[in-house]
Amino acid sequence: MPLKLHTIICSTRPGRVGPSVARWFNDHARQHGGFDAELVDLADFQLPLYDEPVHPRMQQYQHEHTRRWAGSVAAADAYVFVTPEYNYMPPPTLSNAMDFVYKEWNYKPCGFVGYGGVSGGLRSVQIAKLHATTLKLMPLPEGVAVPMVGSLIQDGVFAANELIDASAKTMLDELLRWAGALKPLHG
Repeated sequence: MPLKLHTIICSTRPGRVGPSVARWFNDHARQHGGFDAELVDLADFQLPLYDEPVHPRMQQYQHEHTRRWAGSVAAADAYVFVTPEYNYMPPPTLSNAMDFVYKEWNYKPCGFVGYGGVSGGLRSVQIAKLHATTLKLMPLPEGVAVPMVGSLIQDGVFAANELIDASAKTMLDELLRWAGALKPLHG
């Protein structure tokens, strides 16, 4: 059975371009062939600001939105966070979603597709990687940066270039290695 990869759209704001970048990456992951790839949109979970009364380590979730999110996170063996950069930071929706659960993330690898202006979301990704390590996620050094993302979207469709495609393949190859190696640790 192939390893399960969730490509997570991290921005939920109106007018976002994340879904077009994430669809491209998820299609790329399917073509890669190493994963059962699924596209996950944080907007579909409508997570409020963290509102669970018990620490997520205990997995005593009181709210249906948390149980749905925990089930989604638990179902994957690896993740790719498709994230913009807001004021040099990841979007608050990503940080909030990461904090909602704990054990469901443990001992799984993650990669990042950062997008934005000239930096391609790199500052956002660096901060999100620090956050990921506290959840016992293994953030990969390999990643995909998409600078000037608006110039690569036509009629709502993201069109990667050769360099972006090559970065995605490299990250997927590494993600597959790590996901296979870490699978025994998370079941």
